[in-house]
Amino acid sequence: MATTATDTTTEAKVVEGSDGLLLEIDGQIVPNYDATFAPFDEGEVVSGRVVRIDNDEVLVDIGYKSEGVIPSNELSIRKNVNPADEVELGEEVDALVLKKEDDDGRLIMSKKRARFEKAWRNIEAAAESGTPVTGTVIEVVKGGLIIDLGVRGFLPASLVDIRRVANLDEFLHAQIECKVIELNRSRNNVVLSRRAVLEEERKEQRQEILDRLQPGLVVEGQISNIVDFGAFVDLNGIDGLIHISELSWSHVNHPSEILTIGDTVQVKVLDIDRDRQRISLGLKQTQADPWQRVVDTYNVGDELEGTVTKVVTFGAFVEILDGVEGLVHISELATHHVENPREVVQPGDDVRVKILEIDTERRRLSLSVKRVEGQELPRRDLGSLDDATSLGLSDDVFAGGDSALSPTAPAPLPADGLGEAPADAQAAAEEAGIAAEAPLADDGIAEHAPEVDAEGDDAPAAEAQAPEGDAEAEAPEADAEAPADAEQA
Repeated sequence: MATTATDTTTEAKVVEGSDGLLLEIDGQIVPNYDATFAPFDEGEVVSGRVVRIDNDEVLVDIGYKSEGVIPSNELSIRKNVNPADEVELGEEVDALVLKKEDDDGRLIMSKKRARFEKAWRNIEAAAESGTPVTGTVIEVVKGGLIIDLGVRGFLPASLVDIRRVANLDEFLHAQIECKVIELNRSRNNVVLSRRAVLEEERKEQRQEILDRLQPGLVVEGQISNIVDFGAFVDLNGIDGLIHISELSWSHVNHPSEILTIGDTVQVKVLDIDRDRQRISLGLKQTQADPWQRVVDTYNVGDELEGTVTKVVTFGAFVEILDGVEGLVHISELATHHVENPREVVQPGDDVRVKILEIDTERRRLSLSVKRVEGQELPRRDLGSLDDATSLGLSDDVFAGGDSALSPTAPAPLPADGLGEAPADAQAAAEEAGIAAEAPLADDGIAEHAPEVDAEGDDAPAAEAQAPEGDAEAEAPEADAEAPADAEQA
């Protein structure tokens, strides 16, 4: 008679007090190996200890039946990393489970994705609160910097600093603080701004600087920008402006002639508008005033060398020191009658001059060429207007047609032989057709232009010292031709 054997499965029981690590099966106590494995699913972040580092991967013990594998390209968001540079033996790391078992039965994990998830949560919180985040510059790319935040953040070049940065390479490997200005999880896109952090810091500094600064103080700053009307100086947190008229005692056509962005300069605080947070600065005030040298060194009657800097209808300006010019009135250019100053002098000519007057209060010099004994300047033949180019004269000089510079339209002179000078330097420039070059009254040049009121009372000092009879003999009949007042001149 056949007997059929029936297999029976004995139920395993957890041994009390073993925390599930021991099982009782058929009366025998055996280890519960499954209980030693940490429960996890794919996509979860787990912790483990680095037990091996190879050239292309890292093995991590996470307490599973097999060690987890982190391929080198899953170690960091940096490209082409050396595993030994990213982890150390025995180091505890977090990794995200990609696959519990690949085709080879291996547990595949990613350290960079675990860091990404954690970093993304921190970045979202920072973006919401406006708190800065800190990261390391890992790449310089076209248009900006790549910042390692656990996530690849992009910092545009225009937002790296308050002002344009010429060389972004200087930030490579540097740790910098930025604010998150754009966040897109679907595209893993993070845009940062370091400038926002710097501007916020400067807001606090500005008020401190304004409270500390007072007119008259000399402070150090760095040229941050140059524009046509002056230069901006960074005073360690707030910008001040040096107007072009405050750059030098000499005439300056453009600030770039004497300053370069990045220069460190000593400047004097001239004025502070605390409500508008504006600071007016002066550069020339920190330099020796050449006018004072004139006052201390020269006297009326002294003769000295000079260079013609500009020729206008009523005479010529001659520079006797760097930053100091005097006016030689047309009547003081030669002993003979001069219709056009360019008959006698041209810009760049070296001449000897005699000081006729030193007006300390108005900072003006009246000079004479003809009163220098033994000096007789040759007379130039200006020719026709068609010869202007060959004479090196600008077309602007003749822009007025029948202007006072035209040989066919001589400037009328009054009986004193000094000529009817324009009311101010601007009118003189307009009369000469050189408005684009006319200096302002504060630049130390235009101040020398003779100022004549309706009666011509304020003629240069040469009037009192002109030899008797000279001007009267040579002057045309001014009564009939002279303009009725200075405005017509």
